[in-house]
Amino acid sequence: MTFSKKQQITISVLGGIIVGGGLLFMYLLRAHTYLGDDPSACVNCHIMSPYYATWMHSSHARNATCNDCHVPHENFVRKWTFKGLDGMKHVAAFLTFSEPQVIQAHPASSQVIMNNCIRCHQQLNTELVKTGRIDYMLTMVGKGKACWDCHRDVPHGGHNSLSGTPHAIAPYPDSPVPEWLKSLKGEE
Repeated sequence: MTFSKKQQITISVLGGIIVGGGLLFMYLLRAHTYLGDDPSACVNCHIMSPYYATWMHSSHARNATCNDCHVPHENFVRKWTFKGLDGMKHVAAFLTFSEPQVIQAHPASSQVIMNNCIRCHQQLNTELVKTGRIDYMLTMVGKGKACWDCHRDVPHGGHNSLSGTPHAIAPYPDSPVPEWLKSLKGEE
């Protein structure tokens, strides 16, 4: 099937508009910020402000980012697959207005978090207190405790809801909307 010159130009222009619009949409959503490990990317969504603020004032802020605790570190593929799927779940909750007042980790996330507690505190867990390796799933059937059963306020403190930290100081990202576009809105 061959296209005329006019059809080729039309297809190219429409394709450019669709691709350009998609890239602009991803930029406005700050999708690029999630590719790194900067914790301030988490406050792209306002519901994460209490978690960011409580982490920022904890001892973990000096040595650990959000990804250090909340994504797997076994290998590159597992890390990015988990991060992508978890991110899509967060987007779906945001778009459907179904984010809970207090966010809680689901079992797969809990397993990742506990694995990372053990990974970072390996010497403490194996040499000093001799707890060895406790799997999160074992805690679910009463064969041990999850790290946060005793360390409840680490690293987010006890105020993990929008109402519990109404004045949370978090570095909200600058608006990606250009000034010229903001000025058009003000002229209406």
